[in-house]
Amino acid sequence: MTPVNEENSVYFIDSNELPPAALERKHALETDPSSRTNHMEYLPGMEVIDSDVKDLVLKAVSEYDYNSYTARDVELALSKDTCSVEDFKALLSPAAAPYLEQMARKAEKITAEHFGNTVYIFTPIYIANYCQNYCVYCGFNCYNNIRRKRLSFEEIEHEMRVISKTGMEEVLMLTGESRKYSDIEYIGEAVKIAKKYFRNIGIEIYPVNTDEYKYLHGCGVDYVTVFQETYNTDRYETLHLMGHKRVWPYRFDAQERALRAGMRGAGFSALLGLDDFRKDALATALHVYHLNRRYPHAELSLSCPRLRPIINNEKINPRDVGEKELCQVLCAYRIFLPFAGITVSSRESAEFRNGIAKICATKVSAGVSTGIGDHEEKYTGSQDEDSGDEQFEINDSRSIAKMYDDMRRGGLQPVLNDYIYV
Repeated sequence: MTPVNEENSVYFIDSNELPPAALERKHALETDPSSRTNHMEYLPGMEVIDSDVKDLVLKAVSEYDYNSYTARDVELALSKDTCSVEDFKALLSPAAAPYLEQMARKAEKITAEHFGNTVYIFTPIYIANYCQNYCVYCGFNCYNNIRRKRLSFEEIEHEMRVISKTGMEEVLMLTGESRKYSDIEYIGEAVKIAKKYFRNIGIEIYPVNTDEYKYLHGCGVDYVTVFQETYNTDRYETLHLMGHKRVWPYRFDAQERALRAGMRGAGFSALLGLDDFRKDALATALHVYHLNRRYPHAELSLSCPRLRPIINNEKINPRDVGEKELCQVLCAYRIFLPFAGITVSSRESAEFRNGIAKICATKVSAGVSTGIGDHEEKYTGSQDEDSGDEQFEINDSRSIAKMYDDMRRGGLQPVLNDYIYV
């Protein structure tokens, strides 16, 4: 395991196995940093909002020395009914590792008090994989040599119909980050189609301005999920070499713009393994914590994805985040943020997801494909040679029916929808 505080440490194997065009562009950008735009400056057309949340989060993370916490700090944190920010920092620290069992028991009790024994099941649908960003760890990045596709409205309707026949009532709609191929109007029309088949609709797209989120909310979007990837602004700059995604502060404020636009909820995450996972976990939770204080009506949730292999680079994986570390983060999230939903994706194994759903996770994906237009193949076995390549490899490929049955047999109450529209 690579120490996270080692100077010049690498947290995952970089993109040195990508196609020649990608490597040529990457090396050129690294050789001449002046050719890269300032990742902290907004580009034309990007809305700037008056909010101090990012400053509060960055300050707290910069001051966080997790090696300074002791076993006594962890024991005190676990003894309290309410978890403070300082207590949360202790629970994320290496000193808390020997207390994982106690953390899990406390997290399980808190989860039962706030969510009962329910676990919510949803499925993602990728409608396009075109991207205008160069993020060196992502399968969709614009220099990766993959099959690109954008579903037509007829194909979207077909995919929605196929998924809806499984009984699923919530979908998370995703695109590559390309306004050219997935403009707001296209996404809005896709959402209107989805609304015919599903009760609850989320989107995970490129960040947009408040008025655009308001438009998408009017089309039927209930919540917005945005992965900050890493909250370390310096590390972020080295990973996002080109495109609008390169602008760190605009991405950070995306959820707040969405909430101001009227969205019912928002999802938050760092991609664990890109940087120091303890600091990224702290930043993610504080992002949720501060927005909850400003928007107490909003339904906020956290995800905890780890890096997964991609096409042309099977070696992309987190080096410092094992399942025990991931479990520690998730239990700490639950203890610190009792109200928040916690989603565990198909990046993790079936065994891990079965176990963590009994402790602190409240939402799991099922019937997952990160490719474009291949739900017909996944659910019926009918193969579409025109489908687009996937974003990353999944680890849990269970069908919706299998996931539902596994959760039920594990003593949980699987839920497909808990909203009534009047």
